[in-house]
Amino acid sequence: MRNLFALVLILLLGVTVCNNTASAQNYTTSNELLAYQDNPDTTKKAEAPEEKPKTEEAPKTEEKAKTTFYQMVKKYYIDGGWEFMSLVLITLIFGLAVAIERVVTLSLATVNTKKLLAKIEEHIKANDIEGARNLCLATSGPTAEVLGEGLRRVDDGIDAVEKAIVSNGSVQVGLLEKGLVWLALFIALAPMLGFLGTVIGMIFAFDTIQASGDIKPDEVAGGIKIALITTVFGLIVAMILQIFYNLITSKVDDLSNKMEDSTIGMIDMLIDNGYAKGRPQGK
Repeated sequence: MRNLFALVLILLLGVTVCNNTASAQNYTTSNELLAYQDNPDTTKKAEAPEEKPKTEEAPKTEEKAKTTFYQMVKKYYIDGGWEFMSLVLITLIFGLAVAIERVVTLSLATVNTKKLLAKIEEHIKANDIEGARNLCLATSGPTAEVLGEGLRRVDDGIDAVEKAIVSNGSVQVGLLEKGLVWLALFIALAPMLGFLGTVIGMIFAFDTIQASGDIKPDEVAGGIKIALITTVFGLIVAMILQIFYNLITSKVDDLSNKMEDSTIGMIDMLIDNGYAKGRPQGK
């Protein structure tokens, strides 16, 4: 939970910095326009002489091209209505926080199961069950946790080992899938908020037509365009989060398959070394 809150704070800080930067740019632009309107002669005097080489104008056009996309997104964000657009943005922030936390956690849980099984087999052949358990305890990840739980019940026989592995394996799979319910909620919620903003915007557009008593194509087209912006942003957020959801679920499936293969391999090792009915006498 602490990692989740930290990621949320980082994302909120990034959004705040971007908004402050955009506000500063707009403030500077508005001041320049006001200065030009108040005293256009002075601005003409301040213009650069015509002798300047034409090559210096290229960076200005490149700078405009860089800021055009961001300004366009910001314009549509404001036109769509800050109430519903803010809700869609909050959905994106929390969804990305959950997705990033899951990606980091699953990456840390990944272990080379082949090397782990090879070391466990060495301990089993040497009749060192405690050493194999200590190796699993020292290794991070759900696979090592499940194998260690099975080795703890070796003295009770293979049936007890299998039961311990199954019960602990279900717990570990549940921990791997932690947070996916919230991510699925944000995926479904983002387009819903977009559709809700669109419906409310259409209602306001028809109220305007009813109040004026006349249908003006410009007013109708403009109102419908603004109403549909929330739907577009909601669908974009849902698509971004859906990509993360599929990546996380595929990673969980991969870890679950490796966990199952490792447990089967360890049970075969125990049977081959005479631990089918518990620890043999003298070992």
